[in-house]
Amino acid sequence: MSETVSPSGTLLQFLSWVALRPRRYGETMEAWRTSCPRLSVWEDAVTQDLVRLAGGADQGSVRVELTAAGEALIRRG
Repeated sequence: MSETVSPSGTLLQFLSWVALRPRRYGETMEAWRTSCPRLSVWEDAVTQDLVRLAGGADQGSVRVELTAAGEALIRRG
């Protein structure tokens, strides 16, 4: 039996933020990374394959993008 997990409001907020415009990895980490285990939105999004890293070899040119699963989750919202 497959279990459907409802995304947190914070996770949807994060995905919507990424979807607004191109985001650099550094900008994303500055805005969203935390050491609090209760607010692990970045880690949750990566683990659930909702975002991916794309672009250049150096950290300054790496982009954070939504995956198809991330886009679908926003639409379901």
